[in-house]
Amino acid sequence: MDRKELIKKYIEFFKKKNHKVIPNESLIPKDDPTVLFTTAGMHPLVPFLLGQPHPLGKKLVNVQRCIRTGDIEEVGNSYHHTFFEMLGNWSLGDYFKEEAIKLSFEFLTKVLEIPLEKIAITCFKGDDNIKKDEESAEIWKSLGIPKERIAFLGKEDNWWGPAGKTGPCGPDTEIFYWKLNNVKAPKKFNPKDENWVEIWNDVLMEYIKKEDGNYVEANQKNIDTGMGVERTVAVLNGLEDNYFTDMWQPIIKKIEIISGKNYGNNKKIMRIIADHIKAAVFIISDGVKPSNTEQGYVLRRLIRRAIRYEMLLGITEKNCMKKIAEPVFEIYADYENLRKKTEILKELEIEEKKFKKTIQKGISIFEKLIERNKSISGSDAFLLYQSYGFPIEMTLEMLKEKNLDLDEKKLKKEFEKENKKHQELSRTASKGKFKSGLADESEKTKKLHTATHLINEALRIVLKENVKQKGSNINPQRLRFDFDFPRKVTEEELVKVENLVNKKIKKGLEVKKEEKSLKKALEEGAGAEFGDRYPDRVYVYTILDPSDNRGWVSKEICTGPHVKNTKEIGKIKIVKEESVARGIRRIRAVLV
Repeated sequence: MDRKELIKKYIEFFKKKNHKVIPNESLIPKDDPTVLFTTAGMHPLVPFLLGQPHPLGKKLVNVQRCIRTGDIEEVGNSYHHTFFEMLGNWSLGDYFKEEAIKLSFEFLTKVLEIPLEKIAITCFKGDDNIKKDEESAEIWKSLGIPKERIAFLGKEDNWWGPAGKTGPCGPDTEIFYWKLNNVKAPKKFNPKDENWVEIWNDVLMEYIKKEDGNYVEANQKNIDTGMGVERTVAVLNGLEDNYFTDMWQPIIKKIEIISGKNYGNNKKIMRIIADHIKAAVFIISDGVKPSNTEQGYVLRRLIRRAIRYEMLLGITEKNCMKKIAEPVFEIYADYENLRKKTEILKELEIEEKKFKKTIQKGISIFEKLIERNKSISGSDAFLLYQSYGFPIEMTLEMLKEKNLDLDEKKLKKEFEKENKKHQELSRTASKGKFKSGLADESEKTKKLHTATHLINEALRIVLKENVKQKGSNINPQRLRFDFDFPRKVTEEELVKVENLVNKKIKKGLEVKKEEKSLKKALEEGAGAEFGDRYPDRVYVYTILDPSDNRGWVSKEICTGPHVKNTKEIGKIKIVKEESVARGIRRIRAVLV
């Protein structure tokens, strides 16, 4: 079974079970200040998991492209990917545990025909706050799963959320598959045995965590499930290495041709190159360009890390990234935003040229360190890694070429010590940056969210250009609005934008929320910054203005939250305007 067949079977199965298909959303969360990328299918559904009615109803299904970069160093094994696709089905206050588990079981055993003897289950074992999830275990037993194949684990393994400090959360029950073909699965399930691979996760959102740390039963109980496409395709084809599936082989074969080496002897390096280039292609396709901040920084890191490993593999030819990226467009031809192939490949080419110049500087620094110290210390090796992009393996290779006395084990240990120190600082910074809750609907956030709509319109008026939104990030302290524009916005223009926004705020304009078909919303002129990623029915927020010849000053497809009248906003102040990538500008504004 290939990728397309699995996705089709999954979507069709849940459509027959009265689930509505929702769009595959952007990798860049539109209004979520807590994460840089969409890391799961549930991210775009947060307002609806909290109780807001979804335009398409209570039963939903989709395949969602995701990016996870928190553990980028783990890429290189047979199953870990930066970019991946997640199949998901949701119940927003409709069915709960029994039906969710039965649906999972039916799809796996009836549609995919996975034998019962290859399935094992984990459930939540309970703690001081929450009872043991015996209910899920009993449902699994009723379906034929023996008790020896059900393990109870703690919160670190079988609990989800809340995404922020408070909000929806609950236990999950996970489904594992015995991956070995020639060895029969043991009668008793051991979750620590790596031959058991998790392929499905049913999250049972039945609690709300309060600010005081206590848990209360949720009024709306939700189901959020996830099934990784890459891992499941590998399992269904009897493969123990995801990189042998149809989603990876064309890329791997291209690397083999360009390098003149085979995958079998260079698995880790080739996996990293393939993984990072695929992820980079998808991130660029959603409007991100390499930069030194946020999504752009992650993109730059992925591209540069891929180039470093290309060099380790002996690939030195110009523009090789473009060649390796080519198969991605064929594998995922069903994604419309990958049709911007020329633009995407150009970004890869520009970043490759930039980084190869940096690499040359790094070699010069390496030579100077050797000349001065006759060796390289762990901190020197980390400097070469952090500032010039040399992985430790590359530094070791260069040292061996010079025939110097080398304590490889000691150098690696010192390097890892410096690297861990740096990673801890990065994690601490990220926690501080993204500490607000995933579903922050505070009054300040509502005000700033509505203000972004006004800023969007004001920029179009003042700059006299068809400015397009490229992202936003809102928390109770400030709003951040990214848009495409070829030059710096002048101080005079910023003052005009700010004055125009505050003028509209002061007029006390009504903010009207309507549910309608996507077609009608677009016909009425509603802004749709994320193009085809909207469902057939949407919410439209209109800031009404009788003095405008259209009758409104802003009309956008959005999920909220918003104020009911612009007067509630108060007054905004633009505090900064800057470039975040080539052709992308950023405005920061606060309430005053």
